Amino acid sequence: MNWKNEWKYLVWIIAIFVGCFYLPVGSERFDLAVLEAFHLVKWYAREHVLLCLVPAFFIAGAIGVFISQNSVMKYLGAGANKILAYGVASVSGTILAVCSCTILPLFAGIYKMGAGLGPATAFLYSGPAINALAIILTARILGPQLGIARAVGAMIFSIVIGVLMAFIFRKEEKAKLAIQMAMPEEPVTRPLWQTSLYLFSMVGILVFANWGKPEATTGIWAAIFNAKWLITSIFSVLFSLMLILWFKMRVWKVACVAVPVALLAYVYHDQPLIPFTAGFIGLSIVTSTDQGENQEWFSSSWSFAKQILPLLLFGVLIAGALLGRVGHEGLIPSEWVARAVGGNSLFSNFFASFAGAFMYFATLTEVPILQGLMANGMGNGPALALLLAGPALSLPNMLVINSVLGAKKTAVFVSLVIVMATISGMFFGIIVG
Repeated sequence: MNWKNEWKYLVWIIAIFVGCFYLPVGSERFDLAVLEAFHLVKWYAREHVLLCLVPAFFIAGAIGVFISQNSVMKYLGAGANKILAYGVASVSGTILAVCSCTILPLFAGIYKMGAGLGPATAFLYSGPAINALAIILTARILGPQLGIARAVGAMIFSIVIGVLMAFIFRKEEKAKLAIQMAMPEEPVTRPLWQTSLYLFSMVGILVFANWGKPEATTGIWAAIFNAKWLITSIFSVLFSLMLILWFKMRVWKVACVAVPVALLAYVYHDQPLIPFTAGFIGLSIVTSTDQGENQEWFSSSWSFAKQILPLLLFGVLIAGALLGRVGHEGLIPSEWVARAVGGNSLFSNFFASFAGAFMYFATLTEVPILQGLMANGMGNGPALALLLAGPALSLPNMLVINSVLGAKKTAVFVSLVIVMATISGMFFGIIVG
């Protein structure tokens, strides 16, 4: 018997027992924190899983099956043109407009297909951080200085973080490049432009189905919001046509999904989530029962879902228990947070970066949270630090990144975001006062 291992088991058993023995059940804050955890995970399941994650899983699966590894390596690989690779990765957020969790399947897809660590992590940061609507909302509500600083800072961050990740792990990247160079070229089954348009149609569905409601009731953003489901439907029709014409899915299979979805959209026009969900259920059925690459597409998407979704839900549960929802408290009192981010000290900027990195922000929710904190004395520097660290990271996000990159790379990535956000907040606070 290996007593060293047995002692480890004993320590874990004792620790768990002591934790259960002294569990503060009955304490008002603990009981409310438990409720907040389930409230947040319920909200997340309703608002993000069907509209955000399911389309993202299908997009990630399509990247893994329909885009050749050579294409990914050509544009985003370790040996790709650096200006092109980092340029594409750093501006992706202006197109995607997704949260820190929705970007994960897409990041995992391109990384597993051969994207270099630098461009992949630049994409991982920029996806949720460089959100055009969020930046405009920041400028309008929190002031143009903070909005401009957020936009410029996030774009520079994505490139610098990607370059530093590639430099720190350059030995692994060189080994990865050597393996990639030795791989034979894969046969191309269809032109890249067809696959790109196919992915673009799915990205269109993802983006417009999740288009947030702006504060203004007039203007282009409001007009897009009012027409979001019509635009989503147009992208869905184009997607269906491409499935038939380019991906050889039988017309009757597509019709078996499209017709019921259209009828549900007519009957439940005021509840668009119903036909939207029915569409993805139907797509799952027809692709999983199809032959060839369409079935591979479903299998690849399902693999991402199995890997990512449980970690995300667990992470959201923990985040809800610790920090609660917007306007509600978890185990950590909100007054502690408000008190810690006052002024422009090194500690207040670091705390804002650190807390923001572990909090979960749905798209656009960081702005009203910051508005409340700034009303309670939060400095401009910590506000920027939180904006640069918060939307791009979260506890659920970290758990999934760890499953893709491993603990060491995840720790370095998170540390880079927190340190750079702290320094940027300090610098911005000194400039604007």
